Amino acid sequence: MQINLIAVGKKMPTWVETAYQDYAKRLPTDFKLNLIEIAAIKRTKNINVEQLLIKEGEQLLANVAPGQCLIALDVKGQTWSTEQLAEKMQQWHDDARDISLLIGGPEGLSKESLQKAELRWSLSPLTFPHPLVRVILAEQLYRAWTILKNHPYHRI
Repeated sequence: MQINLIAVGKKMPTWVETAYQDYAKRLPTDFKLNLIEIAAIKRTKNINVEQLLIKEGEQLLANVAPGQCLIALDVKGQTWSTEQLAEKMQQWHDDARDISLLIGGPEGLSKESLQKAELRWSLSPLTFPHPLVRVILAEQLYRAWTILKNHPYHRI
């Protein structure tokens, strides 16, 4: 199973890249985490936000292969505990389905991206900086995997 994290934004701060890679490399090949970055469209004070979202959404969706489980990160989505995420990861693995997680830019995701998603997942009702979401996702995916393997990383 491959987990694709498809995110708006390139050239992240070094601390984001370091933290993301630290967790991504801990996952085994049968739960491989792959980061796909798309360039953010330049924001100006007169930009049409709806058109911006459409263009970024098209770029995000162009990186989703047919048959993958598409999950949109959305503040209005469902919240999952880490244990629930572990159950979902096990199911996706058992079904031999690759996963694509979409992270939008500062304005979120396009309507089309949200409509095409099988699931909408909210990490929290809090608003996080978009670079930090990558780190949180990588850590939570690793933590969920450790639950599946009874690894001591996850302690209650």
